[in-house]
Amino acid sequence: MAEEDDLGAPLIAELHKPPALLPIAQLKDRLLYAIEAFPVTIIVGACINETAQIPQYLFKAGWTNDGSQIAVTQPRRIAATSVSARVAEELGCQLGQEAGYSIRFEDVTSEKTKIKFLTDGLLLREMLVDPLLKRYSVVMVDEAHERSLSSDILLSLLKKVLRARPDLRVVVSSATLDAEKFLDFLAPDDGETINNKTKEEYGTIVSIEGRTHPVDIFYLSSSTNNYIEKAVETVMNIHTSEADGDILLFVTGREEIDDTIDMIADRIVDLPHGSRSLQPLPLYAGLPTDQQMYVFQKAGENVRKLIVATNIAEASVTIEGIIYVVDTGYVKLRAYDPVLGIERLNVVPVSKASATQRAGRAGRTKPGKCYRLYTEADFEALESATFPEIQRSNLAPVVLQLMNLGIQNLVRFDYLSNPPSALVVRALDLLFSLGAVDIHGRLTKPLGTRMAELPLEPMLARTLLNAPTFGCLSEMLSISAMMTLQGTAFVTHDGNQKLLEKARRRFAVKEGDHITLYNVYQAFTNPAVGKQSSQWCRENSLNYKALLKAVSVRKQLRNYLDRMGIQENALASSDAIRVGGMSMAERVQRCLTTGFFAHAARMKSDGSFVTVGGETVLWAHPSSIFFHRKADWVIYHEIQEAKGKVYIRDLTTVEMDWLTEYAPEYYKVKQK
Repeated sequence: MAEEDDLGAPLIAELHKPPALLPIAQLKDRLLYAIEAFPVTIIVGACINETAQIPQYLFKAGWTNDGSQIAVTQPRRIAATSVSARVAEELGCQLGQEAGYSIRFEDVTSEKTKIKFLTDGLLLREMLVDPLLKRYSVVMVDEAHERSLSSDILLSLLKKVLRARPDLRVVVSSATLDAEKFLDFLAPDDGETINNKTKEEYGTIVSIEGRTHPVDIFYLSSSTNNYIEKAVETVMNIHTSEADGDILLFVTGREEIDDTIDMIADRIVDLPHGSRSLQPLPLYAGLPTDQQMYVFQKAGENVRKLIVATNIAEASVTIEGIIYVVDTGYVKLRAYDPVLGIERLNVVPVSKASATQRAGRAGRTKPGKCYRLYTEADFEALESATFPEIQRSNLAPVVLQLMNLGIQNLVRFDYLSNPPSALVVRALDLLFSLGAVDIHGRLTKPLGTRMAELPLEPMLARTLLNAPTFGCLSEMLSISAMMTLQGTAFVTHDGNQKLLEKARRRFAVKEGDHITLYNVYQAFTNPAVGKQSSQWCRENSLNYKALLKAVSVRKQLRNYLDRMGIQENALASSDAIRVGGMSMAERVQRCLTTGFFAHAARMKSDGSFVTVGGETVLWAHPSSIFFHRKADWVIYHEIQEAKGKVYIRDLTTVEMDWLTEYAPEYYKVKQK
C-alpha cells in the first residue's frame, strides 16, 4: 500500500520537458484510436519520457472507468520507480494514489491506483494468482527491444491471454526498429484469424519521430588497452575544454563505476582554484532507489554533473541536461554455461543498436557529442543487436514460473525466440535436484509450488523452505532477506576502505559470509545495539537504507510462509534427533547446502577455488571474508567476472559429505 517515499514530486518535476512539447503529443488521437481499434499496438522510437504519456492518455480517455487498471512494465526497477513518480507529478497526485509502482518487495500503490508501473518480472508473478490479468484493461510492455528474459516470457503469455480476452489491449514499446518482429509474433499468421480478426485487423505500428538534435560522433584512431583510464582522461578533457552540459559515461558494472569515481575524485582536486567543479554520481541497477534519484537533480551553481552508469542509462531513464556521452563500448551480460552449471556476468562489446542508443542520450535537449572509446572499424564489426536474454540465461527461475502457470510442455511453448534445448534441460535438471519437479518433469506439490510462489531464486527458496527441518527458520529468514540486498549491506563512507574492513571484522565468523550477514542483521535490529539507527550504521560502515529494506523483506517473506502454513514450531521428533547435537551455525551451514549444492567449490593452495568438476577456477570476491582467509569446501551464492577473474560472492564453508548427503542424484550425475 502507499507509504511515504523518498520519491518526492519536486525531485523530478523541474527536470522534464512539459508533456505538450513532446513529439508524442502530436500523435495522441492517433494512438488512442489505434489502441481502441486494435488488440495490439506497437510503438517505435519513443523515449521513456514519451511512453510515460501513453497510460495518462488512456486514463483520461476512460480506460479505467470500470474499476480496472493500466499496467506498464519496465525491465528495471529504476524505470518503474522514476517514471511512476513523474506520472504522479503530472497527474497532480501523491505517488501511490492514481499512479504508483510495484517492484520486488516494494509496493507503492493503493485502492485508488489506476496506472501501475511494475517490473515485467513482477507482472509474471501476478499471473500466478490472476492468469488472465483481469484487473487490467491495458498492459503496456515498455523497453521490449531489450529482450529481457521476463519481458520475452511476458509477451508469450500475453499472446495466450489475448486469445481468451478480446477486450484486453496490449501496447508494446520498442526504441529500435524491430517492431515487425513483435507484431508478427503477437498477431495471427497470414490467412488466419484470432477472435475473427485478421493480421491486418489485429495489430498496428505507430512510429514516433523523436525531435532529437544532431550528435557529433568521435572515434579513437587506435584501440585502447585500458578503457577506464581512457574514459577518465576523456571526461577530464571534456570538463576542462568543452562548453556547459552534463556528461554521461557508460561502463560495465558497479566495481568499474566505483573505480572510475575514485579516479575522477583524484583528478578533481588538481583542478585550478575557482574553476568549475565536477560532481560524479553512480547509476546502476543495484543502487538503492533513493540514491538512484540523485542523478535527476540539477547540479549546483558552477558544477558540472558526471553520471557514471551501466547500460541502465541507455533507455530506462532519461536524464535531462546530458550533452556529452562517453561510451567505453562494453557491457556486462549474463551468460549461462549449461555444461558447467555456472552463470557469469561477462564483459562483452556492445551491439550497434546499444551504441546508437547511447549516442542518442547526448541529443535530447540540444546538439551533443558522443566520444566512442573504440575505432570506427570496431564499431562496424559489432553485432547489430544484443542476443535475447532467454538464449543465454539460467532458465530455472522462469521454467519454475511457467510450470506453476500450468505450462507443462516447455518444448512446444510459443517463445518469441526459442531458448537452446541445453538451457531448458539444465533448468529441469537443477529443479529436479532441488525437488521442485518430479521424474516426469511435473511440478511437485507442495514443495515445487511453494518454491514458485516465493519471490526468491529457486536455490534460495529451497533453502528457506528446508529451514524448519533444521530448526533454523528464523535465522534463514534473516539471511534470505540480507541476500536480496545484492552486496549493498556494507558501504565505504568517504571512500575509507580500511574502516570498512575493520567494520566487517566486527561481525565476521569463521563459517562465512551468510552468518556474518546474519550477525549484521541481528545487531541492527537489536534494541540494545543497533536500534535500527542510521548513526550506528554510519559508525559501522553499513548501509542504513539497505538494512531497513532487509527488515521489510524479512517481514514479507515471513508473511509468505504464514500463508503456506509454515511456522517456527518446535522440531519434529525425527528432526530433533537428527540435528539435536548441532550448533546453530552448523544447522545453517547444512541448510544452505540443501539449496546451494550446485554452487560448490574447493579452495586450492594458492587461495583460488575450483568447481566440483575442476573445470573452472574461481576467486573469492573482495567483499568475502574468504578473500584473505583459508577454507576447504564452500558453497557460494553468485558468480561474476571482473578484471579478468571469475569471482564468487557470499561464501559459507561446508563439508564435502554434506554435498552427497543432500544432493545424491546431482552428484551422481556429476561423477558420471
